Amino acid sequence: MRYVISVIRRKDPKSQSFTQYFDYETSSVSQTVAGALIELNRGDLTDRDGVRSDPIAWECSCLQKKCGACAMVVNGIPSLACDSILSEVADKDGLVRLEPLRKFPVVRDLICDRSAMFENLKKIKSWLGENPDLKLKDDKKGLLFSSGKCLQCGCCLEVCPNFYSGGEFFGMSAAAPASGVLGKLPSSKAKEMRSEYSSHFYAGCGKSLACRDICPAKLPVEELMVNSNAVVLWKHLFAKE
Repeated sequence: MRYVISVIRRKDPKSQSFTQYFDYETSSVSQTVAGALIELNRGDLTDRDGVRSDPIAWECSCLQKKCGACAMVVNGIPSLACDSILSEVADKDGLVRLEPLRKFPVVRDLICDRSAMFENLKKIKSWLGENPDLKLKDDKKGLLFSSGKCLQCGCCLEVCPNFYSGGEFFGMSAAAPASGVLGKLPSSKAKEMRSEYSSHFYAGCGKSLACRDICPAKLPVEELMVNSNAVVLWKHLFAKE
């Protein structure tokens, strides 16, 4: 099977962006975008016009859909490169267009600076702290586990109409981890976290639920959102939990 890998916006912060095309052939029906990038970067890289090229810059770690590092836009859809099968994502002409996530500053090629996500986690303080009370009801144990599966990949923010890097709305990448610990914090910290959640998520969420459909980890976004919104808005109902 032959594919054309199109790397859009090849650049570093000091250069003009451009698109470059690479021919790629594989006999594997399950080859991923990540696998193709690894093979293209192995040895001397030449584009389809015969021009020698620098290796394609992209991020990866686990290659098993567990870390979120390889998030990028694949044929218009934010995805994980390790979870994108070439035969499934290529168009009818075998073209696979790769772009960096567009909601964050580009560092180089397919790498973008997603540090805003991690700064938002610090601001919303979505952690339990020392000696947490984890005597949860069975229905809450599932929510705590689910919220911890967030990969912090940024795919949800890419499709969110309300998020932009550096803005006051933090999106589901911050709300999902927070939803697992809201209601299980000491009262002093709970008040602060509820205030941060309300300001940086509840007040800005338009409930489009685009994040639900794009999440690589398949988080139960609606369930997490309903639970955390209830704790924030009607916390007196949960006082005995």
